[in-house]
Amino acid sequence: MIKYIGRSTKILGTSKYIPEKILTNKDFEKIVETNDQWIVERTGIKKRHFAAEDEKCSDLAYKAAILALEDAGIGPEEIDMVLVGTNSPDTVFPSVSCKVQGMLGAVNAGAIDIQAGCTGSLTALSVAASGISSGIWDKVLVIGAEVFRNIIDWTDRGTCILFGDGAGACVISASEEKGGFISTRLLADGTGHEMLRLERDENNITPVVKMKGNEVFKFVNTVMPKFIKGFCEDSEITAEDIDFWVFHQANTRIIDGVFKRLNVSQEKTLINLPDYGNTSAASLMITLHEAMEAGKIKSGDKVCFVAFGAGMTLGVLLYEA
Repeated sequence: MIKYIGRSTKILGTSKYIPEKILTNKDFEKIVETNDQWIVERTGIKKRHFAAEDEKCSDLAYKAAILALEDAGIGPEEIDMVLVGTNSPDTVFPSVSCKVQGMLGAVNAGAIDIQAGCTGSLTALSVAASGISSGIWDKVLVIGAEVFRNIIDWTDRGTCILFGDGAGACVISASEEKGGFISTRLLADGTGHEMLRLERDENNITPVVKMKGNEVFKFVNTVMPKFIKGFCEDSEITAEDIDFWVFHQANTRIIDGVFKRLNVSQEKTLINLPDYGNTSAASLMITLHEAMEAGKIKSGDKVCFVAFGAGMTLGVLLYEA
């Protein structure tokens, strides 16, 4: 676990960008052998959004970035670093972050993509807070963005129904106010790398998402509660002391299971999975923005960010608003 012992680092602004195209569960009944009841009971998802044919990951990231800068009330030239969590970049190189940095005109910023499965934007946020706390940067733009449309196997009913496209962003900055980011822990278990992966097969020329859904479900419900409890103990706080949870939106049954094991009420979180599906690394940033917009996070609240993803990767981050 890392405790931030340097400068206070606080969130200045947040945003989301959701593409217009929608596919409902009824739409998927025409694509694969499935039905609305089956999808809702097993995942909680009712619809998901997909990028237009001419929209790339960098386009979604840029649109979210513009809105986050506006919400923070700063210009792109004030940003020292652009960090993008994504698993679906336009190209292997150059990075999405470099493209966004150029589109924004963030002339004083560096740019790094972080690929850590669905934990990507939490990892980026942890890195950003570390850099600001230690004095390396003053202001960082953190983005989670995904266009899964092009890497979904549209013949696999176990995975194609799960994912959606979208982007979320936040600006964090050094601050003289009390609170800010308190502690974080990032962990990996590479022995589980086969559970969720992107690869080619005999039916697909381009790589597509492959997932062992039952194994992922068991892994998260077994490992995450212990991981979170251990983090809380090291941070000298209990799960019950957390005022609000920003939780990765993968599956409502996973969220239910983890919260029950933590003895935490779901009134302390926001669930948008029914509207967007699993937007992977964008999920946490979108959820953060909607929670802030809805007034669910108040000054002085203890906020815990939680994510897990391919690798397998785990992440948790404690923040005082």
